[in-house]
Amino acid sequence: MQQPNDVKQLIEKYLAGQCTEQEKAFLETWYLNYTEQSLPQLSAAQLKDIQNSFPQVLGSDRKSIAVWTRLAAASVLLFAIAGTYLVLHKNKPLLAEQYVSPAIKPGNNKAILTLANGNKVVLTDAGIGKLADEGNSIVEKTTSGQLVYNAKPETGAAAELFNTLETPKGGIYDVVLADGTKVWLNAASSLKYPTSFTGKQRRVELHGEGYFEVAKNKAMPFIVTSNNQQVEVLGTHFDISAYDDDNGVYKTTLLEGSVRLNMQTILEPGEQAINTNQKIRVKQVDTEDAIAWKNGKFKFKNENIQDLMRKIARWYDVEVVYDGEMTRKDFSGTVSRFDNIVKILTMLESTHTIHFKIEGRRITVMP
Repeated sequence: MQQPNDVKQLIEKYLAGQCTEQEKAFLETWYLNYTEQSLPQLSAAQLKDIQNSFPQVLGSDRKSIAVWTRLAAASVLLFAIAGTYLVLHKNKPLLAEQYVSPAIKPGNNKAILTLANGNKVVLTDAGIGKLADEGNSIVEKTTSGQLVYNAKPETGAAAELFNTLETPKGGIYDVVLADGTKVWLNAASSLKYPTSFTGKQRRVELHGEGYFEVAKNKAMPFIVTSNNQQVEVLGTHFDISAYDDDNGVYKTTLLEGSVRLNMQTILEPGEQAINTNQKIRVKQVDTEDAIAWKNGKFKFKNENIQDLMRKIARWYDVEVVYDGEMTRKDFSGTVSRFDNIVKILTMLESTHTIHFKIEGRRITVMP
């Protein structure tokens, strides 16, 4: 364990803007568990800077965290049972900390593109530039790793061809369709779409979760089908979550413009439609929660452990099993999707309502 002098040196490096990500993470953990006795000797100016930079710690021997400020990403890290603060007990080992699995890493930019002729292109391994010639479009991979469909100049009518972009567990990818529409796919998702749009509609098929920024074209509405749900738009920004393993619950969240679900329910910006067995309920939401995944975050709000662990399993590509009766408490919080999985599980364990065992790529959840 680092001694006060070591901590003092790290603080001085942090104030000088010279800390590595690992050193910043250590300082976060140290600050959330320090006692007045372990606080290193700092100047008044240094102490003031630290107190302004780190979250305030309330209480004495049991410290409730009101806010966790992540220095590197300026994001909030707060796991708590809904309606309560997260309580940390010092000197009590947490189960997840006892296991290290270097093989479990956060997801990254990877996907498989299936062309109209059935050939598959592993985009992670594909080179930059032209990947295929599909109907009236040239398929390219940009230097940033994005998939783009560019219309061929002076082309005539061509047969309608379909491509499918599929992300595995632990994968994420974005594509610019032939009409200029941008789509971001979350982990374990797929999007089927024509290589160029013809006729009176632009129609695509989604499984899993996708965020859409639809190019405006009043003469050709954009339609997203997912299982038994249909979302129709003219030009707008929205997110659809339609995973098969989410117990038949599909969520459509509108950020900009307007959309119509199943030819009847119209959403306004800031609204979310929850479709369960063809029964649609609409509510006001914080739209940033719905697209947190696109921005590199997990955001949980009053979620049970099963729903929460499904998201973790998709992103870290792990198997989750349950042993015993699970807590009925809900969890809320925000954390980077690029943190080590052990850090996330340890924070959940700190609520003292749930515990984990890691064996290879299997995570056992226990009361």
